[in-house]
Amino acid sequence: MNQEPKRGHFAKEKGEIILREHEYDGIQEYDQKLPNWWLFTFYGAVVWFVALWFAYYQTDLFKSPQQRVKDGIVAVQKAKAAELEKTLASLDDATLVHDWATKPEVVAAGEATFLTNCTACHGADLSATMTVGTAKVPLPGLPLNDRQWKFGGKPMQIFKLINEGSPPESTGHNGAKMQVWGQTLSPKQIAEVTAYLITKLPEDFKDIPAK
Repeated sequence: MNQEPKRGHFAKEKGEIILREHEYDGIQEYDQKLPNWWLFTFYGAVVWFVALWFAYYQTDLFKSPQQRVKDGIVAVQKAKAAELEKTLASLDDATLVHDWATKPEVVAAGEATFLTNCTACHGADLSATMTVGTAKVPLPGLPLNDRQWKFGGKPMQIFKLINEGSPPESTGHNGAKMQVWGQTLSPKQIAEVTAYLITKLPEDFKDIPAK
């Protein structure tokens, strides 16, 4: 036979069931003594939280999210610098014209990168215009198919311009400057874009001798 629960504030002994004295809107609340394993888990979690809080905020054992982001940015910058140095070690005008630009897979990769990132300023046909109805609307960038290379028309000069953006002394074209694509694209991608431009404008690079 079930024993009627006792009235009280809380259970004091194991197995004791207390019907708490307060009541609200017809709702009553039971109370039983919690098992020791539950209490140990709860108090252990509290101690762990306090210890972790102290270690995180009061010591140098853990890095903050901001510091981890900064370290990640530095690591990426170092990796890009190392990749650029490695790429430049084997790259020159002749290599870009007579090696990179002769490989279909390299040119295709450069075209894909150009169409994704460069057409907004230079146009898909390199004319720095876009067709709207029957009109040609100028885009922010300079045309690349007019044989006028403002900052040098050698392949490595073009590579450098894409990688570093417009020189500091440049006023830009109608106020618009080439962004620093080296912050977005890898050295390999920039070399591929340069190779793609070489294939689109062969007359501009026909005088580059092979090694």
